[in-house]
Amino acid sequence: MNRKLALIAAALALASASALASTGSVSQLSGTLSVRKADGSVRILSQRSTIESGDTINTERESFAQIRFSDGGQVTLKPNTSVKIETFRFAEEKPQEDSFVYKLVKGGLRAVTGIVGKRSKDQYELGTATATIGIRGTTLSADDCLNNRIGDCARLDAAVYVGVADGEVVVRNGQGELGLAAGQFGLIAPNQRPLFLSTDPGLQFTPPATFIQSVMAGSVVNSGKNLECIVTR
Repeated sequence: MNRKLALIAAALALASASALASTGSVSQLSGTLSVRKADGSVRILSQRSTIESGDTINTERESFAQIRFSDGGQVTLKPNTSVKIETFRFAEEKPQEDSFVYKLVKGGLRAVTGIVGKRSKDQYELGTATATIGIRGTTLSADDCLNNRIGDCARLDAAVYVGVADGEVVVRNGQGELGLAAGQFGLIAPNQRPLFLSTDPGLQFTPPATFIQSVMAGSVVNSGKNLECIVTR
């Protein structure tokens, strides 16, 4: 009997560890989304594919994807975007262990913070090519126009652009820091302190109508079974 209980306990522990390892899943997808795992393997993802700490997720041309994390937070990726999930830890009963650190490698994203960003603000951090963004419970956008000089970025100075739709952010680098509130925008050029922008830089976020409608309705664009596959080399 004791052996049976021990096996059950081990199985529950394994399931719990597996649940903690999975940071989130693909909640919406229009186009092609891939992931480079920590071991270097590459997979093409689909609706409901899981995302874990150490993953670098990438959208292709004309592709949009939304990742929903287990704390309720969401990150929506624009086309030609790469984001690395450095660390994500969340357990409802263990706020002292909260952590969400990720990096915009290229492209652009829109993020809505979840429980981690609301109750453990100092443990939520978005890195970019020119600065680190800390939050105060918010909805924000970040666009890297350093590594992307096409589309709207072509008419703008080479820099990272940050916008706040709700809440507040603090943008920091080695030259200084800048606080931005709802409705404000900032520019962070290489080796310069963050600057306040008096107007919206006009970086468009225009997913297909079906993507927007499905997000608002809570339905899925690419419904059906999970079609994730491994890319062989």
